[in-house]
Amino acid sequence: MKKRPVPATTPVPQMADVLVRAETLLARLEQLLSAPPSVVDWKASIAFRWRKKAVHATLEPIHQVHRIDLHDLQGIDEQKERVERNTRQFVDGYPANNVLLTGARGTGKSSLVKALLNKYAARGLRLIEVEKRDLTDLPDIVELIHARPERYILYCDDLSFEADEPGYKALKVVLDGSVAAASENCLIYATSNRRHLMPEFMQENLEYQHVGEEIHPGETSEEKVSLSERFGLWVSFYPFDQDEYLRIVRVWLEHFKVPGGKSAEVEHAALQWALMRGSRSGRVAWQFARDWAGRTRLGRRK
Repeated sequence: MKKRPVPATTPVPQMADVLVRAETLLARLEQLLSAPPSVVDWKASIAFRWRKKAVHATLEPIHQVHRIDLHDLQGIDEQKERVERNTRQFVDGYPANNVLLTGARGTGKSSLVKALLNKYAARGLRLIEVEKRDLTDLPDIVELIHARPERYILYCDDLSFEADEPGYKALKVVLDGSVAAASENCLIYATSNRRHLMPEFMQENLEYQHVGEEIHPGETSEEKVSLSERFGLWVSFYPFDQDEYLRIVRVWLEHFKVPGGKSAEVEHAALQWALMRGSRSGRVAWQFARDWAGRTRLGRRK
């Protein structure tokens, strides 16, 4: 009768080995946690990005800053005037407001912020880009820059929240509501496709109450408005009509030094481009102009 083979057994590590491994792991964790944060090179750039690495966070300089000028932005003259005036007040040391730029996509909200940075960087304006998931670190960022001589825009792009996100509460506290006063050398500029930064639902309309001839919103709606109203300056952006869109196309074609911007061929192609994209905006006009300029120059080489 054949004996069954005895399966090989994995040797059990000795208790001493386990302790050594645990102590090694703890030593590495202690070294990681106790490592000082990296020193910020404030002269490396005019724009920075808040980055988290392991348990530490720091400001990383952005070396390739988007170079765009205010005169490149067309069709938003009123918006430019209002936001630039607020930024000029801030740079000159006068009272200014946090800014919320809302509205249609591709109409120049984020480009306006970048253009203002480029214009006023020589006068001490700086920008710190903060992603939504890192908004809970806003108090740390304010503490880091409060003694700096520059003027800082804390920039949150394409901002929107769900009600239970931690960044929502953190932003409310920094804007208005904390016991600690906000630093005089920083403002928050945010862009969003939502006026109140949060989704709105049909059910919320049932919470409205009639008091005499007045209509009072319910608690849910009041909570949503409470964040956006903490921004002192609201600036709305709207889709362009066909004539304005074609005018912006011509401006960008002139920028790329491509002739014939008013020709029927170019206008027809530009409208078809917008139709395929489902939008007439400054971004779509710029993208068409880049494509047309590239095709035109490529055709000349053949």
